[in-house]
Amino acid sequence: MRRVRVVVRGVVQGVGFRPHVYGLASELGIAGQVTNTGEGVVVEAEGAAAAVDRFCARVASDAPPLAVVESVDVTDLPATGGSGFHIVASRSAGPVRTLVAPDTATCGDCLAELADPADRRHRHPFIACTHCGPRFTIVTGLPYDREHTTMAGFPLCLACDREYRDPADRRFHAQPVACPACGPRLTLVVAGSQDRPVAGDPVDRARELLAAGAIVAVKGIGGYHLACDATDARAVGELRRRKARGNKPFALMAGDPADVAHLVHLDAAERELLTGRVRPIVLLRRRTGAGAAGLPVPAEAVAPGSADLGVMLPYTPLHHLLLGSGGPGLLVMTSGNVSGEPIVTDDDEARERLAGLADAWLAHDRPIHVPCDDSVVRVCDGEPVVLRRSRGYAPLPLTLPVPVVPALAVGGDLKNVFCLAEGDRAWLSAHVGDMDDLATQRAFDRAVRQLGSVTGVRAGLLVTDAHPAYRSGAWARRHAAGRPVARVQHHHAHVAAVMAEHGVPDGRRVIGVAFDGTGHGDDGAVWGGEFLLAGYDGHDRFAHLAYVPLPGGDAAVRRPYRMALAHLWAAGVAPDADLPCVAACPAEERAVLGRQLERGLNCVPTSSMGRLFDAVSSLAGVCHHAEYEARAAIELEAAAVAAGPTDEDPRYAFRLAGRDRAGGVPVTADPAPLLAAVVEDVRLGVPAPVVAARFHAAVARLVRTLSGLARETTGLETVALSGGVFANALLSSACALGLRADGFTVLRHHEVPPNDGGLALGQLVVAARATSRAGTTGPDPAAARS
Repeated sequence: MRRVRVVVRGVVQGVGFRPHVYGLASELGIAGQVTNTGEGVVVEAEGAAAAVDRFCARVASDAPPLAVVESVDVTDLPATGGSGFHIVASRSAGPVRTLVAPDTATCGDCLAELADPADRRHRHPFIACTHCGPRFTIVTGLPYDREHTTMAGFPLCLACDREYRDPADRRFHAQPVACPACGPRLTLVVAGSQDRPVAGDPVDRARELLAAGAIVAVKGIGGYHLACDATDARAVGELRRRKARGNKPFALMAGDPADVAHLVHLDAAERELLTGRVRPIVLLRRRTGAGAAGLPVPAEAVAPGSADLGVMLPYTPLHHLLLGSGGPGLLVMTSGNVSGEPIVTDDDEARERLAGLADAWLAHDRPIHVPCDDSVVRVCDGEPVVLRRSRGYAPLPLTLPVPVVPALAVGGDLKNVFCLAEGDRAWLSAHVGDMDDLATQRAFDRAVRQLGSVTGVRAGLLVTDAHPAYRSGAWARRHAAGRPVARVQHHHAHVAAVMAEHGVPDGRRVIGVAFDGTGHGDDGAVWGGEFLLAGYDGHDRFAHLAYVPLPGGDAAVRRPYRMALAHLWAAGVAPDADLPCVAACPAEERAVLGRQLERGLNCVPTSSMGRLFDAVSSLAGVCHHAEYEARAAIELEAAAVAAGPTDEDPRYAFRLAGRDRAGGVPVTADPAPLLAAVVEDVRLGVPAPVVAARFHAAVARLVRTLSGLARETTGLETVALSGGVFANALLSSACALGLRADGFTVLRHHEVPPNDGGLALGQLVVAARATSRAGTTGPDPAAARS
């Protein structure tokens, strides 16, 4: 006989692991018990030695589908001769070391019950089981038991209680389990009805409202959505106006991939993302001339100027019911908020903050403990690239290639995501939002506390961006409470993030290409077109785009024509009236801008690649006003995609200076020749898509050329691509293709966003690693501020 204690760590709570252990023990004739603790799942198993060996071998290999087993530790104990196997109450004492599962799309078994008129959960909008449903967004504490979730306020009826306590049932210890008799309730309230719920079935009435052109606020797993009929141009336009969204694309929800097959190209990898357990928004390339007879076509205002449509499939029972017969087959599903604010989760807050945006509220009485936006993913060269890592991914940890001290990195001010880490694990938060809004800062504060409670990390070090005025950095300084606060340069953090994601070991350096819109540089300029020789311990600036003035700061970002005029001024090209960017700029503003550029007034120098994309977009006549971040670049990519394969034009080139790096002076890449070529083509009437395609090819050539020069200087053979500009699939693919042809190993983001949503991971591994090497509680200033 043999008796052992087995500790299973990882995502092993809320995924049916105890029933799995119970079933395995019963099959093998094992006695003992299993429980949840803060460590994970703890088993005591006793039986014939051979049976115990098989039990230990299969406890991980036969794990339930949603489980992620990180380790199985087995310790021998004295045999007691016990009999029977029991599931015992969870123990909450001790450190928290288990992992919480992310929210998961409704499984096939639950969908079959949802559609079965004979099933007691027929059309139950909260149907769930051990294999699906909300997890992260309802957790209030650990171990993961019903009393530690927002389902604690819904006592189980007798039928649900029997299922919950039956180890052979699919709902055994499924914490979200409920039915129409005991679970949450849906209500539909129409604006102006004094909060009196509408009579009849709320889902049926909501579908009728949507079909009639109404905008409905729908409470989901991680927050409210604003929904409308995607084929109704008036409804879509009204939603865009009310939400103050500018021309930023909306996401679509369709019932099945077949419902959008006539609109977008869909390969196997994209189909797998659409139909898998996560169900993110997937950016799919549009088909040209889409609009087969009789098939729904979204209004033009859904995604104007974009080469992609963002599509997701239903991931909750309520979504499946909303897309049933009698309502629209394509819905706009966008975050329930005014643009720039965090997603709404609280019902009273939804009535207040979404008043004026929604015509009705389809709500329920299950609280949302953790806000969680939809994740956004695209496929580039056959591999997924996460652009917003939130629902379905958070709070799964990443494994770090280097051990770090317990730390909190607060990320940046745009697309804020923070990161907690200790040892070899890092937890990125769900998407928080842009920190210029007070509500977002409050949401950030709550999210830090919540993620700390479920990870058990007690940060002894705080890490921020090097920008002195970032609100995220101010938060860290206010909450330091005597803890050290380290600062990490923005683009070094971008490169370190992609290195950490790929497991690059400590001591290794790469050629880091960091292209984005804005980042505080070591010299006080605005960086963004950077070639760094980087490791976790620091970076050297090998090359960058030549500086040009950023006239008026944010004004130049919102009005790309200002950036075009600044680039023309720096290139010595006359801003003649026949150029689209000149025509777009009002005469009075052009006169002021000219004086501003000549005198250097309010003109911080910038090396930003994002701003160069803006300039070329306006020069080519593609986009002159950016109501949302990166609009000009997104529409320039769309134009280049529309051009199709285009011959490279040698006139589209950058002039390189400073190749002799004696004294550490970086190489500069001056876009003046390229801009002259763009101006020449615009005057010759070359179509904007061709100009856009030639520009993309020129940037890819620059990456290839400067990476080759860096290899000649250093011998480095690995290039890491990071920064928001590399969310551009056309550019990312062209760069990777050329670099690989030159023999480079290319690292690109897949699990972590290339934009500022991945910044915190890089911040943390740089600063926390510096502290670990120093062997102190405070950072090594030289490394942490590198």
